[in-house]
Order: sequence, then C-alpha cells, then structure tokens
Amino acid sequence: MSKLLDAVRAGFYAQKQINSRSRLIAWSHRGRFATGLRLARQVDGARTLDYGCGDGTFLGLLMNGQPAPRLAVGAELTAVIVADCRERFTAQKGLHFVLIDDLERPAHQSAYDAVYCMEVLEHVVDPVAMLDTLKRLLAPGGTLVISVPIETGIPVVVKQIVRRIAGWRGVGHYPGTTGYTLVEMLRSVFARSTQHITRPVIAGEDGSTFHDHKGFNWRVLRGLVTAEFDLVRESTSPVEWLGPQLGTQRWLIARKRAAASEIRRTELVA
Repeated sequence: MSKLLDAVRAGFYAQKQINSRSRLIAWSHRGRFATGLRLARQVDGARTLDYGCGDGTFLGLLMNGQPAPRLAVGAELTAVIVADCRERFTAQKGLHFVLIDDLERPAHQSAYDAVYCMEVLEHVVDPVAMLDTLKRLLAPGGTLVISVPIETGIPVVVKQIVRRIAGWRGVGHYPGTTGYTLVEMLRSVFARSTQHITRPVIAGEDGSTFHDHKGFNWRVLRGLVTAEFDLVRESTSPVEWLGPQLGTQRWLIARKRAAASEIRRTELVA
C-alpha cells in the first residue's frame, strides 16, 4: 500500500492542501479528508464515484482503507488531470479515472452506490443541473455525499484573513479570490437560508463560467438538495462538534429517492 500512498502524496492538490506549508490550511484539509473517509465507511458503497476528483487524493486514501470499494471512479473536466491521475494510480486495481463528459455514456447511468462531490458545488453556476446529473448517476437508493466550504458567519471572516495571508506568502491559489466590501462581509456574517449577496461569475480561458468562494451559502445549497433527495444527516469538518458556526466545511449526506414507477411497483408487490 506504500506505493498507493506515494501516489497520493505526489498529487498537485495534496501538495497544496494536506501538505501545505501553512499548518492551518493543512490541518483543515486533513480534517476534511478524514471526515470524508469516516463517512465513506458508513456509506460503504461497492461502486463509488468521485465527481470532481481533482488529483485523486480522496479515492487513493479510500482504496488504501478497509473496506475498499470494489470499483472506484474519479471524474474530472480536463484530459491533463485525468491523464495525471491514471499515471500515478496505474498500479491500483479497481481505480479508474475518466472525463466528466464520459459520464454521459449509458454505462454510468444509475451505476453508483455512492457518489461524492466534494468542494465542487460552490463553484457551479447552475447547481440544480449539477444535482440532476448526480442523481442520474446514482443507483436507486444510492447515497450522495457533498462537502462545501462554509462561507458565512464567523468562518467567512477567518477564511478571508487566512486566504489573504496565504496569498501574500504564495501559499496555495488564494490570491485570485474575490474580495468583499464591508457591507457584503456583514451580510455574509449574518446570512441565513437565502442568497445574501450577488456572486461574481468568472469566465475561464476555455469560455466556461464558474464562481469562486465569494458569496457561497451552504444553506441555500441544502435547500436545493432537500428538494431532490432525502437528506439523511449533516456533518462539519475539520471537527464535527464545531458545527457550521465555527467549522470550515459542511457535509450533506442524502439518499436518492425512489422513482414513482419504483414506488408503484413496491405497492403492487406489497
């Protein structure tokens, strides 16, 4: 298993996050992955998908534990990232990496017992469409595990300070984070379950659009999730007892609802 962990450590995100020169950033991300792995043991998905897998850190750690999924698939947007993951994890059986576009193929529809989407949805301009995609990938009764940053309350103040300092030190990729006006910061600190400020839309070099962290409200996302899934539980990292008032990431664990046809079939059998 040492080769597998070596492959994890060589990842470009792993070097910036769990091995960051900033002890606070490293602690936060290590706590995030530890929470993800703890939840994975509870979900126990034999067929697992990590949607927006980055450098494969989570799946590498997941395959290193017990019980490991029988099949684990990581999906990313660009061929460069997918190729890098395939090269580093080439020796690991049962672990595969594909382009997100490949997930539209019939073989992936309703194919996964567990779908993870971690630190992705805060960047998505149309989260409703994304949640619909994740639902299609889940098998009936499958579990969706989401993690997103907490960018409201006290955490948003602390994070903006940490990001600014990290940017000055050249740590991570925080210098590009959009700043807040005083009014925007106050609205973010006291945000509730509705969108509190306008979120900037950023255009990528390839013509794509996305959000940075500014203005993200995890409670708004929770409302979208509960409209389409059955919310099973919530958690917080890096330490669960901190709660969303002081934590850095919020976790939503939800189950795919049975389709109307499946409910009707169950009623007829009963």
